[in-house]
Amino acid sequence: MNFVELATSAKARRGRLETPHGTVETPAFMAVGTRGAVRMLDSRDLAEAGSEMVLANTYHLMLRPGAEVVADLGGLHGFMGWPGPLLTDSGGYQVFSLEPEITEDGARFRSTYDGNSISMTPEESMRVQQLLGADIAMVFDELLGLPAARDIVCAAMERTLRWSQRAQAAHTREDQSLFGICQGGVDPDLRAESARRTSELGFVGYGIGGLSVGEPSRDRDIALDACIPELPRAAPRYVMGLGDTEGVLAAVARGADLFDCVWPTRLARHGKVLSATGDFSIRRAEFASDDTPLDPDCACRTCAVYSRGHLRHLRLSEKMSSMRPLSIHNLYYTLEVMAGARRAIEEGSFGAFRSGIVEARASGVQ
Repeated sequence: MNFVELATSAKARRGRLETPHGTVETPAFMAVGTRGAVRMLDSRDLAEAGSEMVLANTYHLMLRPGAEVVADLGGLHGFMGWPGPLLTDSGGYQVFSLEPEITEDGARFRSTYDGNSISMTPEESMRVQQLLGADIAMVFDELLGLPAARDIVCAAMERTLRWSQRAQAAHTREDQSLFGICQGGVDPDLRAESARRTSELGFVGYGIGGLSVGEPSRDRDIALDACIPELPRAAPRYVMGLGDTEGVLAAVARGADLFDCVWPTRLARHGKVLSATGDFSIRRAEFASDDTPLDPDCACRTCAVYSRGHLRHLRLSEKMSSMRPLSIHNLYYTLEVMAGARRAIEEGSFGAFRSGIVEARASGVQ
C-alpha cells in the first residue's frame, strides 16, 4: 500500500491511496457493508454512486458465515462481488456494544446470533481478518463509552497499545496492510500520547478510534486537534465511525483522510433524505404531490428517475421499496461532498467550501 499527499489547503489535504485492488482518492468516505453487503445496495449501486472503498465488519463475518467460508469463496472481494479496495474493522466497536468482559488477553462476550460465549483477542482478530483478505486490516482495540474517568481512559489506551504490538506480531499477510488505532477519549494529552506512541510502532496507516460514540462535536474536535499532528504525515489518517456532513468536513479541515459510517444508508431506511439545502423526511405531507426530484442539482440515479411524491408514496405504502432509491441518493450525496472537498483542497479554497456547505445546510428552507 502506498499513500501520497497531493495538495493542501491550510491543514486539509488531498491524497491518493494505492491498494492491491485499486486507487482511493482522499479524503474519502467508505460505505459500511457490515455483513459483507451495504444494506439495500449491491456492488453496481456502490460503483455508480462513486464508491471507491468499502468497509466490512470482522465481528459479524466471523460469526456468519465464518471467515473460513468467506476465504473459500474467494475472500471478501469474491464473496461480496466487489473488485475495489476493502477495509475490515477489528470488531472492537461491536464487542464494546455487547458489554464484554475485558482482560489482558482480550474480550469475552455473548454472540448476538445464538448467545454463545465468544472470545476475541488481538491474535484472533488478525487471524480472521487475514482470512477475509481485505486490503486493510485494523488492530483490535479497547473502546470505551464517553464520558469516562481519566484513569479508565488511560488504562484502555495502554491496553490498546499492548494489543497493537500483539496484532503486529500475529499479522503476516504481505498483500494486506495493517493500521494501528489511537485511543485516549477526549483528553487532549492522552490523545497526543496515544498517537505519538502508536506512530512509534510503525504502522502504514492510523485509525483514530473511540470517537463518534456520543461525545459533543467540540470534544471530538479537541481530540482530533491533539491527535492528528502527532501522526506521520506520510500515512493515511482514518477517523473511524464518522459520517455526518458537518463532522466529516470538520475532520477534513484538521487533516483526516478516511471516514466510514452507516449514517447515509441508515437514515435512508428511516425515510431521511440528505441534501445540500438541509436534510428532511420524505414522509412529510407537503411532498404528496411534489413532482420534483429529491435534489434538483443531484445527478444520482434516484433523482433522475423518481419524484418526491412517488418516493413519499413508496415510503408510506411500500416501505421496503423506498429504501434502495433513498440509500442510493444519500450515499451519492455523501460521496459528492467528498469529491467537492477534494477539488476545493486542490484549489486552495477548502475553508470557503466547508463554510458554504455548512451554512447552506443550516439555512435551508426544507
